[in-house]
Amino acid sequence: MEIIHPFGGKTRSFTTEFAGRELTIETGKLAFLADGAVTVRYGDTVILATAVAAPEPKPDQDFFPLLIDYEERMYAAGKISGSRFIKREGRPSEKAILTARLIDRPIRPLFPKGYRNDVQVVVTTLSIDNEHDPDILGMIAASSALMLTGAPFQGPVAGIRIGQVEGKLIANPSAEEQEKSDLNLTVAGTRDAIMMVEAGANEVSEDTMIDALQMALDTWQPVIDLQEKMVKELAVKPQKFEVFKADDELAAKIEKFLEGKLGADVRHSDGLKREDVLKDLRALVIEEFGPLPAEMEDAKERHPLGAVKTAFTKVIDTEIRRAILEDGERPDKRKTTEVRPISGQTSVLPRTHGSAIFTRGTTQALAIATLAPISYAQLIDTMEEDTSKRYMHHYNFPPYSTGEARPLRSTGRREIGHGALAERALEPMLPAVEEFPYAIRVVSEILSSNGSTSMAAVCGSTLSLMDAGVPLKRPVAGIAMGLMIDHKNPQNYIILSDIQGAEDFAGDMDFKVAGTSEGITALQMDIKVTGIIIEVMRAALAQAKEGRAHIMGKVLEILPEARAELSPYAPRIHKLMINPEKIKEVIGKGGETIQKITGETGTQIDIEDSGLIMIYSDDAHAAERAKNWIESIVVEPEIGKVYDAKVVRIMDFGAFVEFMPGREGLVHISQLADERVEKVTDIIREGEEIRVKLLEKDDRGRFNLSKKAAHD
Repeated sequence: MEIIHPFGGKTRSFTTEFAGRELTIETGKLAFLADGAVTVRYGDTVILATAVAAPEPKPDQDFFPLLIDYEERMYAAGKISGSRFIKREGRPSEKAILTARLIDRPIRPLFPKGYRNDVQVVVTTLSIDNEHDPDILGMIAASSALMLTGAPFQGPVAGIRIGQVEGKLIANPSAEEQEKSDLNLTVAGTRDAIMMVEAGANEVSEDTMIDALQMALDTWQPVIDLQEKMVKELAVKPQKFEVFKADDELAAKIEKFLEGKLGADVRHSDGLKREDVLKDLRALVIEEFGPLPAEMEDAKERHPLGAVKTAFTKVIDTEIRRAILEDGERPDKRKTTEVRPISGQTSVLPRTHGSAIFTRGTTQALAIATLAPISYAQLIDTMEEDTSKRYMHHYNFPPYSTGEARPLRSTGRREIGHGALAERALEPMLPAVEEFPYAIRVVSEILSSNGSTSMAAVCGSTLSLMDAGVPLKRPVAGIAMGLMIDHKNPQNYIILSDIQGAEDFAGDMDFKVAGTSEGITALQMDIKVTGIIIEVMRAALAQAKEGRAHIMGKVLEILPEARAELSPYAPRIHKLMINPEKIKEVIGKGGETIQKITGETGTQIDIEDSGLIMIYSDDAHAAERAKNWIESIVVEPEIGKVYDAKVVRIMDFGAFVEFMPGREGLVHISQLADERVEKVTDIIREGEEIRVKLLEKDDRGRFNLSKKAAHD
């Protein structure tokens, strides 16, 4: 039976081919009260997106109140949470938070600056087939739902994933292809331009990255066409709206008031002095144009404090842009390709496994690396994944790093996103688990922030990992690129290397590139305009390559290569490969044997299904003892060999002895002595240590030993 629409509407479906598969957008069936609601189906992955745009603005806010929520549902994958105690979905997983950021970033810049209406998009995964990525479909669904609201959204937007297998670029690669891929590139954009880039790569070249971006732009065109067709056929009515901008008249007055006070005063090589100058100027402007207490009279025209601050920021940003575009002069007087001064130090903390400080200008990161047994890898139990993660990078951004005083809260979306970026940048360069079987955690503490803290985290993490003795394939460095576009003449633009805070706030792009001497390992791009063309990205990547090489040279001056030895406080490892069929003997009944080994030696032991055994201990003697113990368990008893044994049980007919760890055999009463023995306890006692000779292993796998033969 077809769904009956309560308002007399009908279900409408729109279908196109997208990267060789059918994609369908359907509306009118679900979520009737939302301003826009669609389901997007690709294979057996189905996404519901709803959008609501409030009819009235919030003029008292100085930002666009957009909320993008991505909701994972375990039922979508036919799963129930593996937690024994919590079965209901709760706090979003890191993957869900990163997906929400992916959807938000290409959408937010496409609303008019000064739009203050509440807008909320909720993307819910209803079904996944583990072949067609829900994050890509979430972008398309969110864009489609927003297009139906009539809000001033300058879409539509489409997204796509590009992979590279055996040198060939693939649009929307399957799960199997992604496993083999050297590139995991997520791109979103409009018909003509790219809005957002997120990538992890295994040393991919700049040319390959540009080809992949062009493939993305070409491949998503049918999805753009489909959304435009849907809006036209459904006759979506535009929503009336109001835009709140800085008061142009007030900004002009402030600009005139600041004549002779800008220029060199706001362009200084010392960032702290420059900030002091700006604070003084802001105070003068507020004194001149800001509100006064009610009891005071003043002939001057007064304005609300928020309006004065907004107008002042506009004037300063305009001056920064003008100076760069017209005079070619940055706020700190650097050249457009120049990187701020870099310094650093390793082994700064006495008891950590690896530590480093990386300072670039007034941005500073402290990175700490910790090594642990491989069993400490993070277990992942989400809608899409049921696996583990060996390498973890966590990024912290405390308020003091920007000179602010505010409450500390739980990890925010930005911190999770920056941590994931640094993790992607370094992960391809880690040694294989067979070569270096450790779980690795790096924490980046941002101590001072003035632009590109995520790339400082990448450089600091490289140093801390090398300081910990992790044999990286190659060191990784990162740089953040900026862009200033002349909005009156878009062909006039300047790309900036190593942007700082003022340039980020006033600029049009934040483009982060991390990689090695051989290629790119991670990308992230966010923009504030309505798209970036491929030519600009090509130029930005080329300039970033030069800047990255300069930063890499500075990193290697701080620490040329990984330490030859691990920290004395890091766990040592002994590796042992055994026959997989012997694993159960090492573990023992109910884990009895392995628990006895770890308990008596104080070691930690991980066993892989392949038969690889890893013994971790700070005490080399203890690790060697555990290794010898395991070897004695897995080695086959040798007929005719004499063993030192311990009597474990006395029976009427003889005694059972443990002659090898976990191996017991029978010494029959007739084999206790040369003479006839009437009673076993006349010769031996339980717990006594004796020497025995292995006589045979019978057809039932039982061992027969002799005490008297051991003395022959």
